[in-house]
Amino acid sequence: MAGNESIEVKFRLSDGSDIGPNKYDPSTTVLSLKETILSRWPQDLGMGPRTVSDLKLINAGRILENNRTLAESRVPVGEVPGGVITMHVVVRPPQSDNEKPGKDTSKHSRCSCIIL
Repeated sequence: MAGNESIEVKFRLSDGSDIGPNKYDPSTTVLSLKETILSRWPQDLGMGPRTVSDLKLINAGRILENNRTLAESRVPVGEVPGGVITMHVVVRPPQSDNEKPGKDTSKHSRCSCIIL
């Protein structure tokens, strides 16, 4: 059955480099893909993700949900049969202690612009 064939995916990082391409089973979850990216993250890139929650995967302009499978998340329109799907990886910038959820940052986020 053609629907059970492996799906070839590469992950495009913000600097233009790629992780992959590798083949994945269509039942692979987005969370599992993020774990793969985290384990294969290039050490020479600064400010890499620390956890999978620091990563977002984007395919065809859609942010992919962790609990969805690769088969559910792919967009077949415009794909070439047997071609490689490129997913973009976005890393959430690290938050300082003042920016942690639940903290009141209204006192600390003032504009320091000077208009001359």
